[in-house]
This record gives sequence, structure tokens and C-alpha cells, in this order.
Amino acid sequence: MKAILLDTHGSADSFKCKEISEPKILPKHVILKVSASGVNPVDCKIRSGLLADIGPDLPGILHGDVAGVVTEVGEGVIDFKVGDEVFGCIGGFKGISGVLAEYVLADARLLALKPASLPMEEAAVLPLVAITGWNALMDRGKISKGEKVLIHAGTGGVGHIGIQLAKAMGAEVHTTISSLQKAELASRLGADQVINYSELKPLQYVKEHTCGTGYDLVFDTVGGKCLDDSFEAAREYGRVVSIAARSNHDLTPVHIKSLSLDVVFMLIPILKNIHREKHGQILKKISQWVDDSKIKPLLHDQKFSFDEVGKAHRCLESGHAIGKIALVNIW
Repeated sequence: MKAILLDTHGSADSFKCKEISEPKILPKHVILKVSASGVNPVDCKIRSGLLADIGPDLPGILHGDVAGVVTEVGEGVIDFKVGDEVFGCIGGFKGISGVLAEYVLADARLLALKPASLPMEEAAVLPLVAITGWNALMDRGKISKGEKVLIHAGTGGVGHIGIQLAKAMGAEVHTTISSLQKAELASRLGADQVINYSELKPLQYVKEHTCGTGYDLVFDTVGGKCLDDSFEAAREYGRVVSIAARSNHDLTPVHIKSLSLDVVFMLIPILKNIHREKHGQILKKISQWVDDSKIKPLLHDQKFSFDEVGKAHRCLESGHAIGKIALVNIW
């Protein structure tokens, strides 16, 4: 079969199309005919070498998000049958082959039936960001109806799903953005209040939009200074959840306000092979919420084929993409 392999860590030109053997079925796994994938920041970081330690051995196949059709079912799989259209985040990490190929072997626990209302390329960009948002807001943030929630970077990959999840849970959702175009998109996604962080500092928008009280729950999808801003924006006894805490921070505000701070690393079940069934369970709920029109992925206006994956990486790294970048398998 055809596959896109990364030969060496480095530039986006390091991907090569090659012929390799098709995967063999294993118990509790399925084989998928791959229809589409998406580009996540972690894919770019693995490719560049920044996160080489969690990436596959080279030459290797990258990317975890996938939508495709089940072509073979292994022993012990009861939830899927041949012909099912499914989606999930299944590999592209240490010891697990990625999805940039004609066919891929997938642990059935990491999959769910694809939303019937979405085409393959839209379903394929959802798994990593949707699971991350669910882990942050539902599992760790314990979001509840009527709470005032701040989500940073509301038109980003995780942020735009976060807005929709929070609205579906009945929260009042505020979000930070950086431009008028992104403000309009965030409002269409359901944000009750959009805040241009280049114009207002945390204490200013807390005073303006929460009467100085602060937010019940703050979701940091950016890291760095944004996590510090999250501490500043949260109310006393509030909660902060971050997906980008790999930096040094002064925790004085956390202490003074008696905040809770949770960190989400969505890849642990895949990397460590623990609680993988939770990913499938979350995606099953996401699929239903998509078909109930509670969630819809925001796609960048340019799609790429698998053999254009280098261009797709450069597009994401440029910082100019709005929404998720889809990759379509044309083989």
C-alpha cells in the first residue's frame, strides 16, 4: 500500500510517499481504509523533532486523527463490523503507526461510529481536539449549567470545540480572540462574549464582564503567559484547566485565591495503553452531539491531500489558518 513516511526529523519537506506492506489484523483491533486525517500541533512538533520522544521510530508514519471505513475486524471486537464508518485518534506515536496511509490498524477502543451528518474530512479533524476539550471541561473542570466560563483562543483547534461543549452544558461562555474576523467566528460558534486580548488586560475584562468577580472556570488552551492570565481571570475558589503547562509559573495567585489547577494530557491513554476505552466513549457522545447540531468543526478553507502533508504542516505553522486543517486520502 501507499503511505507517507517521515525519514528524518526537521523540515516539512521530510515526508516521502513510499510503498509498504499492509497492516495485519490483531485481536481487539480493526483495519481501516483511511479516508481523511487532520493536522494537530503535536504532529508538527513530532515532525520537527521537538517531541521526537513520543513519536514513532523513523522512518515512520505520523498523524493520529482519522476517519475511515472498517475493512477487517479482529477477534474480540463487538462494537464494529465491516463497512462501518468510524473516527478516532489512534496512532502516530511511539510504537503505534500513524494514519497517513491507505490502510491502518486501529485499537477498537479508541474508535466510535462517525457522525452521520459529517463528511469524512470534517469527522477526521475532531477526535484529538474534542477529546481534549471534553477532558478539560467535563472530566477535570466539572463544568455545570449557569457557570461563567472563559475559554482562551476561541477559534483555535481546541478552543472552538470548547466553546461549543461549554454552551451545550448550559454555561455562559466568554472567549479571548485577537481580531475582528475571529470575534465574528467565535460569536457564530456560540460565545456570549468575545474579548480582544490585545486591547484588554485580564483585570480589565474581569471588571467589565464579571463585575470584578472573575470566572468560575478558565480553560487555557495556549499556555505560557495565557496560563498566568488564567490565574488572574479566575474568581476566588475558581478552577483553571490547562492543556499547555510546560513552562514556569508563579503560583502565588493560585494560593491567594485558593484556585484548583488541573492539567490535561490527552495522549496518555494512547501512549501508555491505559483507559483507552474512555476515548471511544467520549467520541460516541461527541458523535451524537454533532448529529444533534450541538457541535460542528470549524475547517480552514484550504484542504490538502495526503501527499501535500508538508504544505499542510507549513500552513498550520504559519499561524494564518483559522480552524482545523483537513487532509484527504486520494488513493
